[in-house]
Amino acid sequence: MKTGTSLLTAAVLVVGIAAGPSVLPATAAPAAPPAARSTTGQSPHAALEAAIAGLPDAGTTAALVRVGGKKGTWRGSSGVHDLRTGRPADPAARFRAGSVTKVFTAAVALRLAEEGRLDLDRSARSYLPDLIPASYAGVTVRQLLDHTHGIPAPDFPGTTVEEWYANRFRVHDPRDMVRSAVSKKPEFAPGERQHYLNIGYTVAGLLIERVTHDSYERQVARRVLAPLGLRDTYFPGTNPRITGPHNHGYQTMRLDDGTTGLRDVTVWGTTDGWAAGDIVSTTADLETFTRALFRGRIVRGPLLEEMFTLPEVTDFETGEPAAYSVGLSMKVLGGREVWGKTGGRWGYNAAIASTRDGSRTLVYSVNSTDAKGQGMNRTAEKIMVAAYGRP
Repeated sequence: MKTGTSLLTAAVLVVGIAAGPSVLPATAAPAAPPAARSTTGQSPHAALEAAIAGLPDAGTTAALVRVGGKKGTWRGSSGVHDLRTGRPADPAARFRAGSVTKVFTAAVALRLAEEGRLDLDRSARSYLPDLIPASYAGVTVRQLLDHTHGIPAPDFPGTTVEEWYANRFRVHDPRDMVRSAVSKKPEFAPGERQHYLNIGYTVAGLLIERVTHDSYERQVARRVLAPLGLRDTYFPGTNPRITGPHNHGYQTMRLDDGTTGLRDVTVWGTTDGWAAGDIVSTTADLETFTRALFRGRIVRGPLLEEMFTLPEVTDFETGEPAAYSVGLSMKVLGGREVWGKTGGRWGYNAAIASTRDGSRTLVYSVNSTDAKGQGMNRTAEKIMVAAYGRP
């Protein structure tokens, strides 16, 4: 199962969970949606204001945006906290950031490489001989991080959103996911192609644990969250709820009566993502993280360039040039390179982005009603274009 998209493409059951999330028809929305508003008191840029105006609509129930850099800042929010009450969206809300998690994982792995505890050119099997079989002996740590490893996705129960929803509280052990993946034949020889999948980062999370003799979550907290003061960013573990203030997420799917509509999917376990996609954060925290990362405050020197170097291979599915580096992806927008990472969990899309010199940064959270759809959410696309220009 893929849990992330390119920059412009689109457990044990916890005791006390309510009998079930609320279900609303696809057309449910307040009669008069709250207008987009600036949270800074400054006059917002017209294009950004327009990008998030008129929410909720069929594809998006809320949007939170922060743009910064040398030309000033803009912060805006639009839409609703939830469709039942129609309360305005909370601009400080926490949300599921999905595959933006990979940037945190890559940053910690590169920090460990700087310390000599991980070697990017060494095989993953040399660190995890009990888990990685000889058939994958040629996969290096770097190839795990830039998606050129050739390891296929593990098996998950279900093939439709309705089946995944039915299994939303299942706990997925990362080691079991890796065993499932490496029991299959490689998709391609290591380093020959690129295929964006979560599994490389699942292995990377286990590598971090092996070389530090600590949990992946504590390592990210100690090396990134605490030094940067990211107090609203956390890993949910087996808890399917978002703690603290958050806006509800909805997904279009087949409902119990056979009709198609929106189901509240805010409560949904994320153990299938783990080091590849389970982080919860806010736009303020992710903006702080993005600025620090691009300024070299987290990963330093030559190792930072790993995050801005695309492998010279083609995509496994499309044949296009590789778009993913270690942790990030790149797209040319408005005539300049924009680096960042998108993420998607059911009900939530998120992204961080910046020009290489940090002169223009962007963070957004968009509550998409089809967060894992084939195309990019329309509101998210408008935000990206408003911030950077067209491809």
